Amino acid sequence: MKRGERRPPPPIGDPNDPHGLWVWTQRYLEWLEVRHFSARTVRQRRVHLGYFLAWCEARSLRRPVDVTRPILERYQRHLHLARKVDGHPLSLTSQTGRLADVRGFFRWLVRENALLANPAADLVMPRPDKRLPRAVLSPLEADTVMNQPNVRDPIGLRDRAMLETLYSTGMRRSELLALKVDDLDAERGTVMIRLGKGRKDRLIPIGERAVAWVDKYLREVRPGLALGRDEGVLFLTELGESLVPEYVTHRLRKYVEAADVGQKGACHIFRHTMATAMLDHGADIRYVQEMLGHASLSTTQIYTHLSIKKLQKIHAATHPAARLERRRPPSEGERHDVAGDNERTELFSSLAAEAAEDDELDGP
Repeated sequence: MKRGERRPPPPIGDPNDPHGLWVWTQRYLEWLEVRHFSARTVRQRRVHLGYFLAWCEARSLRRPVDVTRPILERYQRHLHLARKVDGHPLSLTSQTGRLADVRGFFRWLVRENALLANPAADLVMPRPDKRLPRAVLSPLEADTVMNQPNVRDPIGLRDRAMLETLYSTGMRRSELLALKVDDLDAERGTVMIRLGKGRKDRLIPIGERAVAWVDKYLREVRPGLALGRDEGVLFLTELGESLVPEYVTHRLRKYVEAADVGQKGACHIFRHTMATAMLDHGADIRYVQEMLGHASLSTTQIYTHLSIKKLQKIHAATHPAARLERRRPPSEGERHDVAGDNERTELFSSLAAEAAEDDELDGP
């Protein structure tokens, strides 16, 4: 087991009962893996079903046949009343995610003939809020955060390269950690994100400033980290291993706090900031959507795939850190923000929901 990885949870219930909830849950997770669901999806469902199994075990509900719709409605009320370690209630995103994965599990049980009827079929899901991101940095605040790592230290230089990459591209934390050296094309100013959310590849621009910092990391730091078996992962630990999500979140959160800009956050704050900066500087929401890897917004049509050349042009024109030289911000008359209030709200609501998912998977 690599450093930072979590040990698998102990069985909840009787692992020797072939008809028990625990055994059926393990079969379901294996079924997801065989059908090539992403590791993130499998992990999320493992966590969410673990919460459900623990709740069932405390009430002596040990087999799928013991679970009825009234039981599931009780579990839904439990989620509504539950409190996190900090005393705050579970977000609607967390409640809906846990219920949706339980519902998917029981749908699969019916498909596998473990149950004759699905007790979760008519479960009414909570109505989601349209939440906005909790924190967004201004360009000046973002630059202040960028300057926090000690770039004379190899790990500090690595962290600066990660921060610049997140800020320039708005990629997800999981996408950053999955980057390979060959995914970055410095000459063309692009980065290939492979098997992002929905297991889709996408090619997006990366600014000159971010490319310069990543290149410096590649030349001066990475060769000293990749001393053992090099699998081509771009960002590495001190031991030459792949980074784990919680470690990256912890380090980047410290830089945001050290910047003392009045904001809290880690990886996702740069995703919010990139989207806000490009929209505020006049980018069409379709281009921001393409950068973020959103297939569609629920209130808009599904857009056609955009040309990488056009996307690069929009990125260079609207991202405040896309170029090495500093540029003055556009005047009010120069801005051409075509995103309506509803479209912006939908975009940022989806970003807030993503952040909530990451927070829950990271745990307390």
